[in-house]
Amino acid sequence: MNIAIIGYGNMGRMIEQVAIERGHTVKCIIDPNEQKATHREINESALNNVDVSMDFSLPTVVLGNLEKLAKLKKNVVIGTTGWYKDIEEAKRIVKMYEIGLIYANNFSLGVNIFYRIVESSAKIFNNIEEYDTYVYELHHRKKLDTPSGTAKTIGDILLKNINRKRKLVFEQLNRKINEDELHVASIRSGSIPGTHIVGFDSESDTIELKHTARNRKGFALGAIMAGEWIKNKRGVYTIDEMLKDILE
Repeated sequence: MNIAIIGYGNMGRMIEQVAIERGHTVKCIIDPNEQKATHREINESALNNVDVSMDFSLPTVVLGNLEKLAKLKKNVVIGTTGWYKDIEEAKRIVKMYEIGLIYANNFSLGVNIFYRIVESSAKIFNNIEEYDTYVYELHHRKKLDTPSGTAKTIGDILLKNINRKRKLVFEQLNRKINEDELHVASIRSGSIPGTHIVGFDSESDTIELKHTARNRKGFALGAIMAGEWIKNKRGVYTIDEMLKDILE
């Protein structure tokens, strides 16, 4: 598979490493600021013979990048987070140009398994009202979005499966939390790749589920696998649909 990497930050570099390890070819690296990039912008010359493009750029440019790639008939993996308010427009672009798109707030296989564990646990605790629920996450200090897309997804899973929780609260609380609210807290410091904790707390004990990323390689592997999966498809997909296809 011939790959284009859009955005050559830490994730872009890891995508390059894992792609080569899996026998793929990185045909181009597109980044307006990085010296090691082969191209500064998305165009026909840069995307020549590319099968799948990997966008790990910035949320503010994702939609524009997608439209340029779609016009060039290139299937896309989007690992950038913080752009989901534009998802309906992205779906329109994909349909118009008949390409394939797969996106995720976290391409880590471990995180997506963690989602399933959280879902199963939430269904159990839905029937045991003595336990309250909380979420907190830690990331490196350079991360641009707070809370993380992964934390938002975890919160949504909990809301869907615990009937007594109806609202996510992300901001600092200077008041008593309401019983139907679920607090999702964020910490930013150092070089932490990503840690997410879900807790179920009662007067008697606390049960915690935790996922800790050791490095970014798991994220990159999932993204490359997504590229392999989306290569010949049309339409918009999530990593959840990919995993269902693979696991079931």
